[in-house]
Amino acid sequence: MTSPRPIRFFHQGQLQSVSGLPPTTTVLQYLREHAHCAGTKEGCAEGDCGACTVLVGELDADGKAVGLRNVNACIQFLPMLDGKALLTVEDLGHSADLNPVQQALVDCHGSQCGFCTPGFAMTMQAIYERHQACGTRPERQALADDLAGNLCRCTGYRPILDAGERMFDAPVRTIARQPIVEALRVLAEDPPLHYEAPSRAGSPQRVFAPRSIDEFAVLREAMPQARLVAGATDVGLWVNKQQRELGDVILTGCVDEMRRIDAVTAQDGTTLRVGASVTLEDAWSALTARVPALRELWLRFASPPVRHAGTLGGNIANGSPIGDGAPALIALGARIVLRRGATQRTLPLEAFYLDYMKNALEPGEFVEALEVPTPPPGTRLRGYKLAKRYDSDISAVCAVLSLRLEDGVVRDARFAFGGMAAIVKRAAKAEAAVTGRAWDEAASIAAAAALKDDFKPMTDLRASASYRERTAANLVRRFWLETRANAPVAAGSSSVWQAVNLQRSVA
Repeated sequence: MTSPRPIRFFHQGQLQSVSGLPPTTTVLQYLREHAHCAGTKEGCAEGDCGACTVLVGELDADGKAVGLRNVNACIQFLPMLDGKALLTVEDLGHSADLNPVQQALVDCHGSQCGFCTPGFAMTMQAIYERHQACGTRPERQALADDLAGNLCRCTGYRPILDAGERMFDAPVRTIARQPIVEALRVLAEDPPLHYEAPSRAGSPQRVFAPRSIDEFAVLREAMPQARLVAGATDVGLWVNKQQRELGDVILTGCVDEMRRIDAVTAQDGTTLRVGASVTLEDAWSALTARVPALRELWLRFASPPVRHAGTLGGNIANGSPIGDGAPALIALGARIVLRRGATQRTLPLEAFYLDYMKNALEPGEFVEALEVPTPPPGTRLRGYKLAKRYDSDISAVCAVLSLRLEDGVVRDARFAFGGMAAIVKRAAKAEAAVTGRAWDEAASIAAAAALKDDFKPMTDLRASASYRERTAANLVRRFWLETRANAPVAAGSSSVWQAVNLQRSVA
């Protein structure tokens, strides 16, 4: 175990060293209360509104370039910045020398009260940097999708989207990367983080950030009661909203082996091995490259800032019955790789969930990776999400439905639902109702009827039990309409959101 040291990161053109602050101090609190950078605002303190958006930079695997991603500062703990770069609205420009993003917002009247504007500017800067690096220019709908994590109550979104298009008309002016690269190379020479300070309640608290899988496994086995924190997109709310103490913390985000996506070839085809610390954005990007039918579910999974911070392994280990990751992975036949010390074991993902917020992890064990098989030939798969908002909302019902057909006959069915039970669960009776028979309207009706025996959903603030029962059955019918042999309905055309998207694209 390494000796304690300060948290070190690059901010405002120089290396910063922080000690003595509670380990659950958020990046937002640090900026406003200690760095005196008040441009970053607190709106919701739960990663929903985007007013606190900042850019976090990390070196690539070769140590030659830095990638910048927009995240919510309100639910990122300060130790998670160790070894990284932090950029805020103060780094973009000033009143006498606005950069293209800021100037476009001024020219297009993209700000009214101004409270949300710094967050919009930072997300737009991330968009600007990404497209300038690739020599591309986003369509208006792509801008709207990228801005899904930023809310505005004054202007409406038309002038902000206008500014997103206008910023590419100005002469190119991107963030200088080389000083950041040089600073991060210096930080890379630091030992793994071991930080100690009093918690918010005054009790001793430690944070560890091991960098190798073996070091992580040894530490986790020795500290089975420590709280594992990946992106803090859920744990951050425990602290901000519930005032919970976390105790000792082990960060997962610095373990190189758990941040990789590998294609593994086996007798049953190619399997995608996704490390537990791979971000949601990177994981879903890889999944949808193989299974394009999941793309809309990817776009509607939280918001870009949440997907840039949160991890697929954290989402799966969290085990929320309304999480959108587990239905997709279960429908794909994914396996979860667990590790304790040097010992690994692999389970079908559906066997990992035991009861509400209870899973099969043993003391000292952790999620190392997820293995996702490539769907075999003849597979028909769709993912559906029902929520009150299109963008950045939690599901009332999430369904990912998969069939493997041979000569029109269902040989295998995997219907996974979130929001219908205490855990994400397969609809075993609905699957049995279609297996071994032709995939026709009668089969879809039988599957929809069988859902009543598979689930007894609850009524809560997101939906009533009757709504969930009815819409789950409707989704099975929609699945049949989109995958039937004769005149299948185009994917998405049966969704009310298609009209919303069309309106947004021409607004």
